[in-house]
Amino acid sequence: MGRLSGRTVIVTGGARGIGASYAKAVAAEGANVAVCDILDPGEIVSEIGAHAWGGVCDVADAASVRAFVTGVLDRFGRIDGLVNNAALFASLGKNKPFDQIDSEEFDRVMQINVRGVFECCKAVMPTMREQSYGKIVNISSGTFFKGTPGKAHYVASKGAVIALTRVIARETGRDGVRVNCVAPGFTLSEGVLEWGEEVAAHSAPSIASRCIARDQQPEDLNGAVVFLLSAESDFISGQTLAVDGGSVIH
Repeated sequence: MGRLSGRTVIVTGGARGIGASYAKAVAAEGANVAVCDILDPGEIVSEIGAHAWGGVCDVADAASVRAFVTGVLDRFGRIDGLVNNAALFASLGKNKPFDQIDSEEFDRVMQINVRGVFECCKAVMPTMREQSYGKIVNISSGTFFKGTPGKAHYVASKGAVIALTRVIARETGRDGVRVNCVAPGFTLSEGVLEWGEEVAAHSAPSIASRCIARDQQPEDLNGAVVFLLSAESDFISGQTLAVDGGSVIH
């Protein structure tokens, strides 16, 4: 029996990279996994097997999210957990000062990284309230704590995720819903590795800032996410856990 046996967990942005790692970890702990992404999640669903289901979904589009949630309920009958992982980061390109960020790009980052979390939390809340139980794990970033320069729109969006986490935790705790946040450090995801020579410029200072001085891999995040989805964290809500090898200490 895994720590998530009998539960159903949605993982957004789960077609590849860190999201796919979360999906596999959740399934390994016995949960049914529903994977959504703007990309076709068919490959990771097939890899996980019978306990996985997925579909294409734009997390910033309320109708798309509601349709996906309805599909999850039709397939599995319940939703116990949500991992809000979908976000724009690796595709944003090279760092640049805030006043050189295009306004349309700023809005798009906010739309996916913040409104996406908002829409997904809204969509699962009715069934979680009906069950008087639910776990939401939002994915922020250690850059929020540091004010990391170069991607102001991304850092601002991840600060907003922490703010949303705190508000939604306060508003839904009496309904049996726990809402927490994980703040990863710079992680060698599939998308990041596609940067080529740019990776080292980001990786080296990250490693130098950590208590555990090595690169962060997607798998380093799985334990924290599974813990926050499990019954072991039932008396924890509104919190943000930095999982970055000790770069951020707060």
